[in-house]
Amino acid sequence: MELPDTITHYHSRSDRPFQNLSDLPPDALAEVLAALKRRKARDPAFRRVFGGRYMEFRRRTEDKMRTLFEARGGKPDRRSPHYFVLGDCPWFAGLYPDTGTVTLDWRSLPRAQASFTYPDSFVAMRLGPEYGLPPEPVQPYHDRVFFLDELAEVVAAHGLPDGAADADYEGYHARRFETYIEVQVWADHPVAGIA
Repeated sequence: MELPDTITHYHSRSDRPFQNLSDLPPDALAEVLAALKRRKARDPAFRRVFGGRYMEFRRRTEDKMRTLFEARGGKPDRRSPHYFVLGDCPWFAGLYPDTGTVTLDWRSLPRAQASFTYPDSFVAMRLGPEYGLPPEPVQPYHDRVFFLDELAEVVAAHGLPDGAADADYEGYHARRFETYIEVQVWADHPVAGIA
């Protein structure tokens, strides 16, 4: 199976790319989350879900990912990564009414500052049941963070998720979710000046 050459960062065009909620101080975070909630209520084509415990879930997931990455020799510069998916993903593009994208050649990224999870890190790190999400069947790629040079081996063993758009995004966060391979970039310099 041929691997895509690129990774894609998806964002709403009304916002700049590479904005991570985990980077915000508490006051600004509360304001941004409230604005996202209003936007979702106002625009049904904005399909991102940010529940009441989203940030606790996100931070614990990022902490676990970073710990696993460092244990394997990763050298993250950031506390939380910049998020991408391998190749393109119509499903992810469907989360926004005004989707913008930034693509990078993943082979150009420094090995010690880029990783991936199979699939999305929320699923791979297996903390979802603590936040009311149904447990996923345990897979050999769960609770693991991989280096990008392991992509071919992991995809050969488990396949490449198709990333197809969803006919109905309602409740997507509570369904089985192996839609894409998530790539984490743990430094700012690979994305500096491209947004």
